[in-house]
Amino acid sequence: MRIIRDYQFVEPQDRGASAAIGNFDGVHIGHQSVIRMAKAACPEAPLGIVTFEPHPREFFAPDSPPFRLMRSGTRAHRLRKLGVDRLYELNFNAALAGLTPEEFARNVIADGLGLRHVVVGADFCFGKKRSGTAADLVRFGHDMGFGVTVAPLLEQSDHTVSSTAIRTALTEGRPRNAAAMLGHWHRIEGEVIGGEQRGRELGFPTANMSIAGLHPPAFGVYAVLVDVLDGPHQGSYHGAASLGVRPMFDGEVPNIETFIFDFSGDLYGATLSVALVDYLRPELKFDGLQGLIDQMDADCARARDILTAL
Repeated sequence: MRIIRDYQFVEPQDRGASAAIGNFDGVHIGHQSVIRMAKAACPEAPLGIVTFEPHPREFFAPDSPPFRLMRSGTRAHRLRKLGVDRLYELNFNAALAGLTPEEFARNVIADGLGLRHVVVGADFCFGKKRSGTAADLVRFGHDMGFGVTVAPLLEQSDHTVSSTAIRTALTEGRPRNAAAMLGHWHRIEGEVIGGEQRGRELGFPTANMSIAGLHPPAFGVYAVLVDVLDGPHQGSYHGAASLGVRPMFDGEVPNIETFIFDFSGDLYGATLSVALVDYLRPELKFDGLQGLIDQMDADCARARDILTAL
């Protein structure tokens, strides 16, 4: 998969794609449906995704609470798995935000990226102040020489599948409901960073990762699937993870600490992908360390049972 970040400098081999347009936060089953439509519209063309970095919401409201389901690298990994050939991850800045709907259609889609066909959701808005609609894009495409397909919103159990609904499920400690809408486990990816070694002292050495910039799922303990994406320990494992602020130790900055079952090795600097499978319990503060250790033993036993049954 090739990644293109500037619509004004596009190599000839990166033009002519059939592309879905959107933010694709989570790459959920609704997004996947739109991607399949883009492929079906022009099977002979490269399959493309047009998205934006930073997310427009981050650009316009940089001080708003973290809301993203995945970072850009995680999104790229997921899109690659879906067979995307060209990822147009456009730099979202004041110049791009200031384009009128017609300018966006002409400068970005037609002239800049040279797209052959585009697919958008029925609720798609674009251009300055989100003033362009899917119907406007159909009209522009007719005038400017690119095809447009408007995909209906996908519903599941009488609810529209959306990144917002997935965030709600995660906030409420329902990772399996989130996974049903995502079409895959919700994963937190990142580099293993140094911690305070408390887990090792308790007999549960953990791989610590930041969740900065991501929507925080319910704080607590989870049964997790762990993929080590690089380094000498690359592979797939089972484990239990604590996500939150560590109330036993008066923590303040939330992170995720993952204990990998039956594992021995140094993971510092490695990139992990941790999939939340089941929410086991909320964060608790115990009277002493032995109470914490006993609960962690019980958490791990329960997580092993859940993961073995998958």
